[in-house]
Amino acid sequence: MVDAHASNPIHQKGFFKNLVDNMEIGVIISDTNGEIIYINRTYSRFLDVNIERSVGKHATEVISNSRLHIVAKTGIAEVNYPHKYKDTGFLVHRIPLRENGRVIAVVGLVLFESATTVTKLAEKLDQLESKIVDAQKALADVHTTKFSFDSIIGTSNSINKAKIEARNAAGTDMPALITGESGTGKELFAHAIHNASDRRHFPFIRVNCAALPRDLLEAELFGYEKGSFTGAHPKGKPGKFELAHLGTVFLDEIGDMPMEMQPKLLRVLEQKEFERVGGVNLISSDFRIIAATNQDLDSLMKAGQFRRDLYFRLNGIPICIAPLRNRRDDIIPISYHFIERSIKGPSGKGIRIHSEAKKVLEKYDWPGNGRELLHVIQRTLHGAKADTIKPEDLPDYLFHSTVFPKRSDAATLNDYMKSAEHFLIEQTLRQVDGNKTKAAARLNIHRTLLYRKMKLLGMAL
Repeated sequence: MVDAHASNPIHQKGFFKNLVDNMEIGVIISDTNGEIIYINRTYSRFLDVNIERSVGKHATEVISNSRLHIVAKTGIAEVNYPHKYKDTGFLVHRIPLRENGRVIAVVGLVLFESATTVTKLAEKLDQLESKIVDAQKALADVHTTKFSFDSIIGTSNSINKAKIEARNAAGTDMPALITGESGTGKELFAHAIHNASDRRHFPFIRVNCAALPRDLLEAELFGYEKGSFTGAHPKGKPGKFELAHLGTVFLDEIGDMPMEMQPKLLRVLEQKEFERVGGVNLISSDFRIIAATNQDLDSLMKAGQFRRDLYFRLNGIPICIAPLRNRRDDIIPISYHFIERSIKGPSGKGIRIHSEAKKVLEKYDWPGNGRELLHVIQRTLHGAKADTIKPEDLPDYLFHSTVFPKRSDAATLNDYMKSAEHFLIEQTLRQVDGNKTKAAARLNIHRTLLYRKMKLLGMAL
């Protein structure tokens, strides 16, 4: 009796290999190390390579920008990805094959039917890329930088060192982490880095991690599809990372990033891919990251409030901005800059600071740093009656010592603690312009307790 299966050519050995070899689709298969184990004839003709010599080589030796080894490592399929080979563009699928839950190989499918189809597809891809670039440049007109390195005033050693590090950061695409106290100019540096980089013609997208509500942060960063949650825009909305394509994302107050968001952020930084909230499609975005914080990330990591892997991913180029009290030589130049910024034109350039007023400004510790100095200059200009700022034009509190109280030999612990408490409350009130609600929040105490302490310490309520 003749076996029907044996006589059927479909079931004969080599039939499926012959079928795949002659399909008008490029097929390439690699093992988990990225080494090629199969290429069909269609793809070998397109690549102009010898099949026997190519098998066993790493995929990148045959196709320099191959990602088969990456998919083997991540286990994440890449579907309808644009790909270029020798200036020819087409779409590819890269599919991981699994056995018992483990990736055992990766199949790459190159979608073209003929050379003509490939050329047309390449032209369409180029046109689409051109439109994306034009759109991002238009978006950059809205999300643009306001400052350059010329906006950073000061000649102290510490500020010069920070500017050198920032200029180095501008010349690369590495992540930059800017640290410094509140008011030292971290955002100013972020603007300057972007403005001096190759991405300056594209968007600069700022995200304040502390200002966004926790339940909206993910939607703001990654975007959302229509109907994702109550109150969502009916058409959905692109996220900050999507808007920043070809540009820069500035993550301000990164120390306040909620723990549950940190692994998601880390994945986006590593893969430059994400899904919108409520979406299923992967979105790719080519962005550069700059982060800033006024918090001690080392302490946060020890307390389990900030991921170490995220810290090391962000801290590609560290830039530390010293507080104003540690670079007193910069105080007067910055003051003149603020005068000219507040009063534009000849009038602003004509205003001088009296030598005694300079001494007062230089002696003060500026716990609010540049932001506090700007406020003082603006307040002084509003009340000054002449073109020279004199000591009497300055706020009274600048004349009080801001040096942390030193313990005398005769002082008891209780006396010293009262002095220190008085100092801290006084300094905090200055930083928030006397707003007791904000001061209590900064001190992490209830407003009623703040009033009680002020009364016990003999401070004006």
